[in-house]
Amino acid sequence: MTGPELPLVRRFEAAGFRAWPAASVHYDGTWVVRLTAGHPAKRLNSVNPLDPGDLTGLNERVGRAARRFEAYGRPLTFRLTPLSGDPLQAYFDEQRWSVFDESLVMRLPLAGAAAVDAAIDQIPLKDISRFIGAAMKVHGFEPALRPGLSEIIGAIRAEVGLFVLEAGGEPVASLICVQDGDLAGLFEIGTAAGQRGKGYAWRTILSALKWAKLRGARQAWLQVGVDNGPALGLYRSLGFQDVYRYHYRQPPESDR
Repeated sequence: MTGPELPLVRRFEAAGFRAWPAASVHYDGTWVVRLTAGHPAKRLNSVNPLDPGDLTGLNERVGRAARRFEAYGRPLTFRLTPLSGDPLQAYFDEQRWSVFDESLVMRLPLAGAAAVDAAIDQIPLKDISRFIGAAMKVHGFEPALRPGLSEIIGAIRAEVGLFVLEAGGEPVASLICVQDGDLAGLFEIGTAAGQRGKGYAWRTILSALKWAKLRGARQAWLQVGVDNGPALGLYRSLGFQDVYRYHYRQPPESDR
């Protein structure tokens, strides 16, 4: 494989599963089948192959996964990382599965990150309900997502920092920072519409990373769509560097 070493990918994948837990997790060989009735996010509702050599009985296993997804009312979706391997990619190509939503995993060493050390100290919210209310305003989420988001945050076992930045009494930026050992994962980073380009996300990210670093985090990481130019520009300006890419695949419409 060209690109990142597989042990490094496995480490970030495991951290991602812990930081953003699905309601139901089932293993079929080394495929992790993640499903969440209360939230439609693809990372919570996808099959995640973790070993490029695990290729036995593909048709039968895909069929089993399809039945599980149907029972949850979710479209069958695979999330493919470098751990999936080229043969599985070729299998889906032959089956004419679509490819969409390519994303990057990025990381930032916190040692020597002067901007993090100089960030404004910000105390994360303890009230999950208050945070969710603010985050939903920032992102413009539909009200129906509130219970699912609350369930996900409540299920995180690592230390969680819920960060909201306000201006004029209104939330303008929010994010979730999950500190898992020496890793600090950033999730649900957002800036309110009409407030972008003013440095609010920058300030919130740096404050969250300072909070995590003081608690022992040595490396920050996040996930971002490759077509999200503004976010990529922000993260790269902070010093984040690419680690690996992943994307999603679904069967053709005629097979659903």
